[in-house]
Amino acid sequence: MTAIENIKNGLIDRILATKNEKLLQAISTIFESAQAEEEVSLSSEQLEMLAMSEDDIANGRLISEDDLDKLDSGWR
Repeated sequence: MTAIENIKNGLIDRILATKNEKLLQAISTIFESAQAEEEVSLSSEQLEMLAMSEDDIANGRLISEDDLDKLDSGWR
């Protein structure tokens, strides 16, 4: 388990165990403010791939997960 997973699991355990409403409100506020600050920057290549994906969806160029699994099993 990675360090970040250990931290997450430790926080989850402590959040589930606490009955301190003020603490939970403070944690919630921290998460809300952190989420508002998080901005994802995409490269031009990533934006192009997203546009291509949207075009595939709009034009029905899709494959079900079951069909993909069948195709994938041929590579094993």
